[in-house]
Amino acid sequence: MRSAEVRRDTAETRIRVRIDLDGTGRQQLATGVPFLDHMLDQIARHGLIDLDVHADGDLHIDGHHTVEDIGITLGQAMAQAVGNKQGIRRYGHAYVPLDEALSRVVVDFSGRPGLVWNVDFKRAMIGGFDVDLAHEFFQGFVNHAQMTVHVDNLRGDNAHHQCETIFKAFARALRMALEIDPRAAGQIPSTKGTLQG
Repeated sequence: MRSAEVRRDTAETRIRVRIDLDGTGRQQLATGVPFLDHMLDQIARHGLIDLDVHADGDLHIDGHHTVEDIGITLGQAMAQAVGNKQGIRRYGHAYVPLDEALSRVVVDFSGRPGLVWNVDFKRAMIGGFDVDLAHEFFQGFVNHAQMTVHVDNLRGDNAHHQCETIFKAFARALRMALEIDPRAAGQIPSTKGTLQG
């Protein structure tokens, strides 16, 4: 079972994440940030990852702590669920369009945190969601999932479309990287013999 449950309780947020990497895309999302729920739904559905995220955060201030801490907690759950990475493909990539927008995401379960973020949103807000928080989510995630993630929004005029293509491409790249490779059964996909950093 490649699954995990992680809780994170701070003075700013209380987060619970459950994840099953071999799911069907089932999701239960209650973050208090509706646009983030919409983006997490993309990860679940397009990554075929069962995802349960519940958050109570200091949204009376703004969404920053909640979004960042969800990224951290989801990253921790991902790291636990994938374990020693035995038999996985390790690398994944995807291009996803949405109307005029196109994004590419490439991931590596490297054991080393790294985020390369090439995104120029065309406006600062998507409804009530500050677009800077998309970066904060991914930074928190990669730091704690111990992954390398490259995000490139190649084009787009609508910020909602730009962000949605990023999350969908991330989901599809995760799905590819997490697949068990039948030709590499039982092997760690690294010449080092470990992907623990």
